[in-house]
Amino acid sequence: MKYLSPKAMYHAMGKKNFLEYLLFAVFILFFYLPLMNLCMLAFADKYEVPAIIPQKFGFKWWEFVLGQNSLVSSIAMSFLLAVVVTAVSLLLCIPAAYALARFNFKGKKIFLLSFLLSNAYPKMGLYISIGIIFYKLNLMGTFVGVVIIHILNSMMFMTWIPSGAFRSVHRQQEESASDAGAGPLRTFFKITLPLAMPGIIVASVFTFLGSLEEAQGTLLVGFPQIKTMPVQLYGVIMEYPLTAGPVLSLILIIPTLVILFVMRKYINADTISKGYGVK
Repeated sequence: MKYLSPKAMYHAMGKKNFLEYLLFAVFILFFYLPLMNLCMLAFADKYEVPAIIPQKFGFKWWEFVLGQNSLVSSIAMSFLLAVVVTAVSLLLCIPAAYALARFNFKGKKIFLLSFLLSNAYPKMGLYISIGIIFYKLNLMGTFVGVVIIHILNSMMFMTWIPSGAFRSVHRQQEESASDAGAGPLRTFFKITLPLAMPGIIVASVFTFLGSLEEAQGTLLVGFPQIKTMPVQLYGVIMEYPLTAGPVLSLILIIPTLVILFVMRKYINADTISKGYGVK
């Protein structure tokens, strides 16, 4: 089988198509090469820098990580936190998102903009300020304290995106249900909520994944009582061989990829842009 040289491919495809494929190939390498390297190191029994390929493959470090009670507990804690944070965020933010979408009041835009403040400047400064308050309230090193930190990070997603989803539901649809005899609650749960559900699902996915990978706030507020996967990852990288860290990293990444794949129907540019008011 004959292979074309880059020069021959350039002339065969034309300048524009060649550059497009070249940029696409660079993007694929930039995006997937670190992930491929991570997977390779996660299954390496023996690896020495600066070798590219491990000297021996196996499940030695998987057995080590899954055999450590502290690491297994951190995995369970991460998922428990993510579920609780997502559930509480839904209860707190969905009513607020609906109110912002349906009612006009003085200072509405400023109130909506305030949800961006937690992402407007370096989070460590925010965490230190919150940590001082939590210390006075005896919330340092508690599950509740860590949940609050995670919720603060999720409020932007859980308010802006569902708010955009509620705005996209036409009032005529709600009015038609009311004319048919449905009360406000029935109209909300049977008409408004199902139509806004794609946006709510996207916000929930972002919140769950954001909680799963949150490290700085958890470390500052929860450590040493509350240890999650990202927090334990710091210790694993510093204390154990190079091949131990990729195992825990892969355990952290796999659920993210699975959730994004399962929810790919809802996670699209249209749903997200509506949430941020982009048309």
